[in-house]
Amino acid sequence: MKEKAAAERGTRTGFTTGACAAAAARAAVLGLATGRVPEEIESLLPNGSRVRFAVHDGGCSAQSAHAMVVKFAGDDPDCTDGAHLTVDLRLLPGRAGDVLYVAGDGVGTVTMPGLGLEVGGPAINPVPRRNIADNLREAAPALLQEHGIEVTISVPDGQVMAKKTTNARLGILGGISILGTTGIVRPYSTAAWRASVVQGVQVAATTGHEVVALTTGGRTETFAIATLRAERPELPSACFVQMGDFLRYALDEAASQRIGLVVLAVMVGKLTKIAQGETITHANRSEVDTDLVAEIARRIGATPEDCAAIAAAETARFGAELMVERGLGDVFHHALAQAAIDTLTAPERYGRAFQLRVLVCDFSGNQVADVWSAPALPQERPSDARRIGIDHILDIDPEPIPE
Repeated sequence: MKEKAAAERGTRTGFTTGACAAAAARAAVLGLATGRVPEEIESLLPNGSRVRFAVHDGGCSAQSAHAMVVKFAGDDPDCTDGAHLTVDLRLLPGRAGDVLYVAGDGVGTVTMPGLGLEVGGPAINPVPRRNIADNLREAAPALLQEHGIEVTISVPDGQVMAKKTTNARLGILGGISILGTTGIVRPYSTAAWRASVVQGVQVAATTGHEVVALTTGGRTETFAIATLRAERPELPSACFVQMGDFLRYALDEAASQRIGLVVLAVMVGKLTKIAQGETITHANRSEVDTDLVAEIARRIGATPEDCAAIAAAETARFGAELMVERGLGDVFHHALAQAAIDTLTAPERYGRAFQLRVLVCDFSGNQVADVWSAPALPQERPSDARRIGIDHILDIDPEPIPE
């Protein structure tokens, strides 16, 4: 792979399974279109950037093609680092523009609801699916105007890798998930990345705007920027910090810098973990407490049957989507956001060291809640002893599964 940036070890970014699969698919479709699979490909990432990948094991015939890209995870201690993202394409004559996805060996199958994927279908997330389709159509437009393509993604030893993730608990069986909302893997799990989060909050404090917006990834950052700049167009980019899973470090520094307003832009899975008291929110650090989700549902008037189903589910998303179906989505998300605020502003946590605003979006980026805490009290900040007691980091972070 050509894009191993010459960065200091500990800060190097890598590429998601989805980005690598898309690059392999792009190379393979060129084989279908031209009769030759290239040994190197420039692929489009979901974030709009382009990256060159080395391509291995290329081969093609008139009806099928094969290519593989080796995943480089940068300095994230990711269980899929070095995985062989393998794509086999099969032409679907006459089915113009259709792109179908199949889980090959080592890629999981979805067996439970709550992940935003079809039960029984391959564990290939929506953003990687779109990214693969975009690369296919861009690389071989004439082919896709006439025919469809079946995309089978395989990952040798994916079943072994999956044992280091929470896939089985989430009902993804038989292998890993194909993930990635931007195409880039940042070293969220390293001390260097934690330090960069702290530094980002420090920089936000120097802007004079008295606000920092903390986001968990690409989707929530896009949502936060659109929401806050509609209200305050003058907010600079420095006020937006991708904290990843490191809420604790970001909030500690916000308190230390006496920032007046902290905005958390989150989705329901991370929001639930915050409400239950987790300030390191990685998928492999702790499980989502669906009993808490069920209790929130009970408080807003959900039926006992729905509450029982939510408690028995493996994801917070299941409960949120069920409440939306029942017409209780707005009040549910508001109540869950308030529970997160109550947890973080408890006297033994951050008290009123800053005002909290919790912005919640759904998986399509639409706002579903906007809840504020009481204003900050001058001079109030948690003691070092109190903050140190909040949580402890766990440095074993395989690629997370979507919540």
